[in-house]
Amino acid sequence: MLGSPAYALISIAAVVVSAMVWDRFFKARGTRDPRLIVVFLAALLGAFLGAKLAFLAAEGWHRRDDWMALLSGRSVTGALIGGTLAVEFAKWWSGLRMATGDAFAITVPMAVALGRIGCVAAGCCQGVACEPSWWTVVDTDGHARVPSAQIELGFNLAFLAWSLAAARFGWMPTQRFNVYLIGYGAFRFVHEFWRDDHRWFEGFGGYHLAAIAVAAVGVAMMVRRRRLNALPGLAPATTGLARGAGGR
Repeated sequence: MLGSPAYALISIAAVVVSAMVWDRFFKARGTRDPRLIVVFLAALLGAFLGAKLAFLAAEGWHRRDDWMALLSGRSVTGALIGGTLAVEFAKWWSGLRMATGDAFAITVPMAVALGRIGCVAAGCCQGVACEPSWWTVVDTDGHARVPSAQIELGFNLAFLAWSLAAARFGWMPTQRFNVYLIGYGAFRFVHEFWRDDHRWFEGFGGYHLAAIAVAAVGVAMMVRRRRLNALPGLAPATTGLARGAGGR
């Protein structure tokens, strides 16, 4: 399913749209630092590697006879961890001290939402089977399931709306992506019980651990950013798309 043309096209669109929004975010605040391109590319590479490693760790053994799944499978949880670590490395390597999280707080939930639209189109990332109801979806075999991809789509759209409002009104500058990591980690941990993923023991699976790791990374990054903001001479990215478009 993950190898379907629809999913591939939507994934490409997610990358292109994210790159455009990333560029506009920093242009809106008058930033032309070429190192930002390095950071964005590092985020993409780290996200891809992290997504693949998380999938293999959580499901690789169960999918060992399904080469298509092994080649195409990936996880948002791993992408968030890998992308975050890659960004921090790229910023350290390039000497960029600017806070970039507020831009990622817009581009990442936007990209994940587009990815979940691809999941809906491809029929992957299904929820657990359940009794038919007005809120359930039907899979290709005619079984009623929890609409897991649709629920996650809703979460990311809701956070995107909050992030845009935060850029407009100046809420939690430099910490918005860390809020996303914490929020998504908590959401995904609970949501995982409704997803039809492989379990390791007593209803818990590898993605539960990955969700905890995402939230933990968010907490650690929030504490670190708070300390960095207290250092003299640091210019946090406190403006965003909304301000550049005539916001406050």
